[in-house]
Amino acid sequence: MDGLHIGILGAGIVGMTTALELQREFPKAHLTIIADSFNQNTTSHGAAGIFRPSTNFCGPTEKVTSQWIRDSWNYYDELRQSEEAADAGVSSISGYCFSSISPDIVRNHFLEQVVPVYRAVTREELDAFPGNWQYGSFYTTVLTESPKFLPWAARRFLHSSGKIIKKHITSFSDIASDFDIVVNCLGLGAKYLCSDNKLVPIRGQIIKVRAPWIKTFLYAELDTYIIPTSNDVTLGGCRQYESYAMAPSKYDHAAILERCTSLVPNLKSAAVLRDWVGLRPHRSTVRVEPEVIQTQAGKLKVVHNYGHGGYGVTSAPGTAKHAVKLVKDLHAAGVHSSKL
Repeated sequence: MDGLHIGILGAGIVGMTTALELQREFPKAHLTIIADSFNQNTTSHGAAGIFRPSTNFCGPTEKVTSQWIRDSWNYYDELRQSEEAADAGVSSISGYCFSSISPDIVRNHFLEQVVPVYRAVTREELDAFPGNWQYGSFYTTVLTESPKFLPWAARRFLHSSGKIIKKHITSFSDIASDFDIVVNCLGLGAKYLCSDNKLVPIRGQIIKVRAPWIKTFLYAELDTYIIPTSNDVTLGGCRQYESYAMAPSKYDHAAILERCTSLVPNLKSAAVLRDWVGLRPHRSTVRVEPEVIQTQAGKLKVVHNYGHGGYGVTSAPGTAKHAVKLVKDLHAAGVHSSKL
């Protein structure tokens, strides 16, 4: 493996966790991250970072999807218990999910399989919050703050002899001669690089406020959520399918504030720090699969790892582990093998 050159496209949380997993599996390989956006310019940076996969989050099979979630949970929980936890921005957090419509809305089969605490709430807990709440769950999960995690991951990657290059990739031909294998973690950028019309943005807008008295997370209907982190509290949100608008909307801002302050009235006194908009790279089935692409420079072995939607932080370590296995298989098969 000494002479193996691997390129990782993208420096969001999917790209960074994939790069670290590649270093672990191929310690003697030459690894390079190539991206045109880093840290605060990535979609990952604005994510609240709570480990909470949607029940409709989907890989190629239910078995694979469950494995991604378990692997991701184990990765973050192990990091949470390590000496690196504070630098990596990984911590434990507990909170509530409420509904006035159906008990199914507050159940999550992915979470119930991995988190240490997951239970139905009491009537007293429901009544403690404004609203006609009839159903609820309380659970403990992990929180990964990308503003800390992304720089931490980059430091680890560089410390282990990785390279990071700022470059915009418009075609696999741009880099085909530089690498033996490329892992595509470009998120929404993969829509254009791969001409993948199944990949669409789901626009999200959030508000960051200063409210240090908020210690637990809260989820409610109409995509309402309140998630405290070490430096601020995230108020959300919205999910606008196939919207490319990056400017904050005053109407979304007002709607988010109204829903969140209705749930927790003392948030009315919280100082608003900023609005943030991100385009989640949604694909009905997250794409983690190998491909051999014919480029101007010859055949290029590629492993795709994109389309995580709003669950990139939640699922990145699991899909990274899967992608690295595919890299190992591709390398073992050889670019001229009939298996490809």
